[in-house]
Amino acid sequence: MDTIKTYLENMFASLPKTNEIMKVKADLLANMEDKYNELKYEGKSENEAIGIVISEFGNIDELIKELGIEIPQGKEGELLPTLTDNEVKEYMETNTKQGKLIGIGVVLCILGAAFIVLIAKLVEDGFITSFSEDTAMMLGLIPLFVLVAIAVGLFIYSGTLVEKYKYMEFGFNLPPHLKNELQQRYQNYNSTYTLSVIIGVSLCILSPVVLFLSSLFGEETIVYGVVGLLLIVAIGVYIFIYFGKIRENYKRLLCLEEYSKSYKDKQEEERFIRVVASIVWPLAVIIFLISGFIYNKWGINWIIFPIVGMVFGMFSAAYNAIRGNKKVS
Repeated sequence: MDTIKTYLENMFASLPKTNEIMKVKADLLANMEDKYNELKYEGKSENEAIGIVISEFGNIDELIKELGIEIPQGKEGELLPTLTDNEVKEYMETNTKQGKLIGIGVVLCILGAAFIVLIAKLVEDGFITSFSEDTAMMLGLIPLFVLVAIAVGLFIYSGTLVEKYKYMEFGFNLPPHLKNELQQRYQNYNSTYTLSVIIGVSLCILSPVVLFLSSLFGEETIVYGVVGLLLIVAIGVYIFIYFGKIRENYKRLLCLEEYSKSYKDKQEEERFIRVVASIVWPLAVIIFLISGFIYNKWGINWIIFPIVGMVFGMFSAAYNAIRGNKKVS
């Protein structure tokens, strides 16, 4: 009997551990045990009984097909892995950490732009007199490049953290009890996410108030208001990224909304958007540096990045919507 059990375990090892599959496995084991005992009662030897039972078992693929059980397929027809509780927990923790690191990196980039604006104003107002205006502006680029370098390092490191979950892009299975638990947690988290969006949007909307307040002290103080505006926007952006990443984790695990698409469709969309991003953002940086070094517009050219961010976001949303409509039609 141990031989039959081992054989059955090996045959079902590559299949997902769903309730339906486990029920088929249990029923099949019971039938094989009954057949084995029947053959032994008829006088067959143990080896003969085991050989007959296994030969009558048939091919696992034919059995699954005959029973009408659908096995989800991954890339190139491979069977999808079934995630465990620990794997899901580690996935959530790692991706939440990634969201935190990305948020900090984006904040550092915004702070770099704020430094440029602040130093330009300090030079103009005479608070920095040890250097010439041009030298001071060049020195002002040092914090920008340092902060951007640190941000890029955080982006790269955060990417390596989730590299081990790359296989999930091809699809996966969740045990029913774990899926139900995640759905409940996702529903409970929606209120937290909604509150974070409200706070983030409110900060972005209210950020120009700093400009209005600074203008009360004269036009020469408006630039300081710009620095304050950037700091408030940085906080709002961090909130969007951090809490949005947690929500994205739930959607990916539960295969909701954009994560319910097939792997090929999703990869095609992401590939096109990445190509556009690889052109748009470096171009924005070039425009920022040219307008600063050549035309000395450090006090206003920071607006390039939020404008590009909003336009790129609108483009991504419009592209996904258009592709979605084409699929429906």
